[in-house]
Amino acid sequence: MTNVEQVNEYLGDAGMYYIATVDENAQPHVRIFTSHAVVGGKLYIQTNKTKEVFKQIIANPKVEICAFHKGKWMRITGELVHDDTTAARKSVLDAQPELRTAYHYDENDGVCAVLYFRSAKAVIYSFTDDPVEIDI
Repeated sequence: MTNVEQVNEYLGDAGMYYIATVDENAQPHVRIFTSHAVVGGKLYIQTNKTKEVFKQIIANPKVEICAFHKGKWMRITGELVHDDTTAARKSVLDAQPELRTAYHYDENDGVCAVLYFRSAKAVIYSFTDDPVEIDI
């Protein structure tokens, strides 16, 4: 299993994660997300182009994600890159078909946005073990 697949599996096991962004005034914002997929060896997330979170990521691509599962938590720190190709949107939506039904997203709707991590590191923490770093 690759590092990216390991991180993706952890996010799947956790079920949801929190993503932190900052707005134009450097005010932090944290939201719950569930979307994640590995496409072409990269970890992707999905959102909506009309949401503030998307606008904030485009303005400042540095984000941090935190997920908790079975007494351990993972933080992913890195930069997100908007991938505006139909193929990437389709791959992410195919990997998580519930996004199509719950949010009515389509790879050609002009609203669905997918972003992948560049220059990212995941660290798994617990109260009992040393941190485990994973480059992704």
